[in-house]
Amino acid sequence: MKKSVFIIVLIFLSSQISAQSNWEKFWKLSTTHQIWVVTHPFKAKKALEISVEATKVSDSVAKTDLLDKDNAGGQVDAFRHAYWTARLQQEIGRRAAISLGKTHERDNYKTFKKNLTENGILPDNASKEMDLFNNNVGLRFTQKGIPSSKKEITLKIVNAILMGDLKVIKKDTMGNYITCDGALILSAALGNSWQNKKCLIASNK
Repeated sequence: MKKSVFIIVLIFLSSQISAQSNWEKFWKLSTTHQIWVVTHPFKAKKALEISVEATKVSDSVAKTDLLDKDNAGGQVDAFRHAYWTARLQQEIGRRAAISLGKTHERDNYKTFKKNLTENGILPDNASKEMDLFNNNVGLRFTQKGIPSSKKEITLKIVNAILMGDLKVIKKDTMGNYITCDGALILSAALGNSWQNKKCLIASNK
């Protein structure tokens, strides 16, 4: 078993331009992401490229007035996840895209346990549920191997967000988290809890 895993890693590394650089990247990954890489050695490089692309495209969208500019629980956050999964499916297939999305969310729980932040926010169950939902919605917009421009995918996802097809975390006009009943959630109430009173709502609310 160990020998076969080692061979898979070598195949992955040998398919890249710089083996030394990719060794360094590989060992910096979390254990869950390392497992995904060794079980998807020929798709890992493309997945990395798409992850970088999704961040760049969402940053560009955030600079426009198309969405709310909120990258942590808002419409831009929802866009990034849907776009990421849409492009993953287009390039590496549906099963691999879903698998990587779930791997990332499992890793977020470990990030929470270590009291580390993602996009400046401590991960929690609400953000996990939001991300998984929006990842699944992203699968609607592409098919593996079927050409579709980045602009076309972007516009489809933006329209879906404005129609309320994705999920965001409920906040007030000042960006404070509020419950489904509209009550302010104080920072002290959030604490270091994985489960809290954050509320998921339709992306057009």
